Amino acid sequence: MRRLGVVAAAVLGLVAVAVPASAHVTVNPGTAVQGGYARLAFRVPTESDTDSTTKLEVHLPDDAPVASVMTSPVPGWTATVTKRKLDQPIEVHGSPVSEVVSVVTWTASAGAGIKPGQFQEFPISLGPLPKVDQMVFKTLQTYSDGTVVRWIDEPANDGTEAESPAPVLKLTAAAPGEAAPTTAATVPLAQEDKADGGSGWTGVAGLVAGVLALIVAGLALARTRKPAGTA
Repeated sequence: MRRLGVVAAAVLGLVAVAVPASAHVTVNPGTAVQGGYARLAFRVPTESDTDSTTKLEVHLPDDAPVASVMTSPVPGWTATVTKRKLDQPIEVHGSPVSEVVSVVTWTASAGAGIKPGQFQEFPISLGPLPKVDQMVFKTLQTYSDGTVVRWIDEPANDGTEAESPAPVLKLTAAAPGEAAPTTAATVPLAQEDKADGGSGWTGVAGLVAGVLALIVAGLALARTRKPAGTA
């Protein structure tokens, strides 16, 4: 019985060690539509027990260039983009594009790193998405002690998970005759801001109309209360 207990404890110990290794960098949502725009978030957990994540470097695939890539502010972090020239320009909305973003890097300010046991999401908007089956975002995660974890392994053909898998975005073709969807998960960040602005103006117009109605009602009430014989 004692020997069985030792074996069980060893197995549990191995499981406990293996679990954190599965907490790799991922991209959410994991699917999007070819030809559309997508709002994605790279989810980064800190697996170290003692050090914080202070830098994230996401490489866009060379074989699937994207014309538009925008970052969204992350408190305490600075985003920078690196661009590259294309050997052959791609056509977007009838215009050639010869330079695209190749790397997006987020760097934490002092004290803003992702602490042990926590995670942070880094959103981007990009598109039009290329007509390929998937996009593999090779990613480097840097810790406060200088350690760099390389999430760069591409998915295996047999479906088994790699030791250090890179975030993967699966792309599906739009239905015949239908444009790529523009839901909350796939609308560009700039379009979301525009939509928010429109709803704000609608609220202001309603408020102005309400105030005018109160003024008209007040004038009518004052007229009915005038003493008899007055003009």
